[in-house]
Amino acid sequence: MRLHVTYAGGTIGMVDSPEGLRPGADLQGWFGSQLEGIELASNISMSTLDPLIDSSQATPEDWQAIIDDINAHAEEADAFLVLHGTDTMAYTSAALSFALANLGKPVVVTGSQYPLGVVGSDASANVTGALRAAISRHARGVMLFFGHKLLAGNRATKTSSWAFRGFESPSVSPMARTGAPWRWYGAPSPGTGWQAPGAYTRQDVAVIDVVPGMTAARLRASITPPPDALILRTFGVGNIPADEPGFVDVLAQLAEAGVPIIVASQCYQAEVMLGHYEAGDALAKLGAIGAHDMTLEALYAKTVFLLSQGKRGEDFRRWMDLSIAGELTLQG
Repeated sequence: MRLHVTYAGGTIGMVDSPEGLRPGADLQGWFGSQLEGIELASNISMSTLDPLIDSSQATPEDWQAIIDDINAHAEEADAFLVLHGTDTMAYTSAALSFALANLGKPVVVTGSQYPLGVVGSDASANVTGALRAAISRHARGVMLFFGHKLLAGNRATKTSSWAFRGFESPSVSPMARTGAPWRWYGAPSPGTGWQAPGAYTRQDVAVIDVVPGMTAARLRASITPPPDALILRTFGVGNIPADEPGFVDVLAQLAEAGVPIIVASQCYQAEVMLGHYEAGDALAKLGAIGAHDMTLEALYAKTVFLLSQGKRGEDFRRWMDLSIAGELTLQG
């Protein structure tokens, strides 16, 4: 078993400085010490991105840098490990899942809440757990390991900025839990895959939360100039304040301009069902696209992915309603 590690940055490799935490730890040396005496150690290669990414600063171009590194080692490695910051780890995991849907080899993304040099850090447990997941015969697709749980990479969301169990998958069960032995529960359906994906490029995708009392003027200001796509995070199963004067008119003008409106829920667990209530019927009539049960991270990454592939109009809608890499649950 040959494994390649991409060190992208994040808290795991940071050290204290007068300005706060910054990259600077000898991560490659520490990584080697974790594997000392283990047969796998001689079969591991590592790349370090330059510059390292503070994940709160990550962009689609940074997603692509990780993808490019994995693809560059696709022939020589059997599995991959990505070390990444926690702030946007779920976004990156989802993005990798679409671009690497046809890789055919497991990729595990992990990091830590504490730097590796801090006493009591979760770095060692997360890295060694991710390694074990990556080399398991049960491993499938892009996964996220954190806090003793292995999650499907495009089903994960960050739930805590401090807890060692910092990530959950609200709509599906974990793929595995650590223990003696590990408990494996299976992976989501793999999806359609994607042949020869083009590179991620930055897209103007607006993400707007609907709140009680939100006016049409505020909504209009938030989408001026018009974005490439709008992710509208609504109440419940896809409801908006449709009776608010001018609110639906603003969305209608956007739809007429050809901007896709994707409707998500603000609920931690939800299945968007446009038109199920009268308050969501206006969105259905506008031709809005339901987000099914996708996390915000998966939905945003998928929107950027499809736009980066040149998908527009009905083609964009069709792909949003299909599972590319297991990111959504298809009903009946």
